[in-house]
Amino acid sequence: MRLWTTIVILPAHDEVAVAKSLASVDVLSGGRLTVGIGVGGREHDYRAIGGSFERRWQRMDEQVARMRRIWAGEPPFGGADPVGPSPVQDPLPVIAGVMGPKAIARAARWADGVDGAWTMDGDRDAMAAAFRQIRDAWDAAGRTEAPHLSSSIWYALGDDAEAQLRGYAHTYMKIMGEGVGEWAASAVACFTPDALRRAVDSARDAGADEFFLVPTTSAPDELARTLDALAT
Repeated sequence: MRLWTTIVILPAHDEVAVAKSLASVDVLSGGRLTVGIGVGGREHDYRAIGGSFERRWQRMDEQVARMRRIWAGEPPFGGADPVGPSPVQDPLPVIAGVMGPKAIARAARWADGVDGAWTMDGDRDAMAAAFRQIRDAWDAAGRTEAPHLSSSIWYALGDDAEAQLRGYAHTYMKIMGEGVGEWAASAVACFTPDALRRAVDSARDAGADEFFLVPTTSAPDELARTLDALAT
């Protein structure tokens, strides 16, 4: 079973410190880490830590390149020792958590894949269209290896699942504008076992290599409900 970061908001952090932390996790896990990174969409996340929201896309490009040099053993500056530990995997797989043609085109220059076919309702056609866009970007960038394709969905099960899911979506997205929060609350649809199974089947049919189920509650019982739903 692999470990994923979904996702590290890389431009909000120092890339050398992130590279060291991720390499440490790869060593501790015996080489099972996949690094998911992105820029995020919430300026407040940057402001909360005194980070810069400007040039975040360009900075992420530069940070990935530097992290790979750190993992390869290049010292962070002249006269310095390399930053350890060395990751088990060479290279560490890096997945871009991005959406939209411009962001995907940027990622096609350096990522091993994209986690970006995100839908509110697990629609198969929407995921398939996003995966085609990613493959086309890989072709345009002259990449010969196939991109790793992944998607995810918010869900809730059990008592008051619909209210839980819609409330979570509204709270999460309202920072983009109250209208966006209201839209998100109305668009989410995965709050029954049948809906969860359909979403998983849709992701498989669309060609996903990975499909992440994102619970919208921290209740431990949600795991048991998820296992029951998918075992049926």
